[in-house]
Amino acid sequence: MSENKNVQVYSEEKLDMGTITFANDVISIIAGLAASEVEGVAAMSGGIYDGVASALGRKNLTKGVKVEVGNEQVAVDLTMIFNYGAEIPAVAKAVQENVKKAVENMTGLEVVEVNIAVVGVRFEKEVEPAQIEAPAEAPAPRVR
Repeated sequence: MSENKNVQVYSEEKLDMGTITFANDVISIIAGLAASEVEGVAAMSGGIYDGVASALGRKNLTKGVKVEVGNEQVAVDLTMIFNYGAEIPAVAKAVQENVKKAVENMTGLEVVEVNIAVVGVRFEKEVEPAQIEAPAEAPAPRVR
């Protein structure tokens, strides 16, 4: 069997039929979707590659998610943007619980930690410079 750095092996001792393997991206997708389901989460935040992928019209489901997978455990790091007005600690706790539940239920791996980095707050309606009305100009003084 060839080695692939992107694939981690998970062995379940109860089954003697072989091993189950998960690509890191599979766990990242599960975690990212579970995090996005929580009310108050505006978006996941990624790096330069994610901006390029978005510009090309591709949706990157692993955006803002980093996982470390062991034989039986996984740690998840999320980089997130929350909605303005959301109670960030409560929303972050709900995200941690939802991600842990989803990953554990779908993979059987134990989630040992879900770390969240809040990198932004999104306002419901962004005000663009063109939408700001310029103050009415005073009439020019008359020169006599």
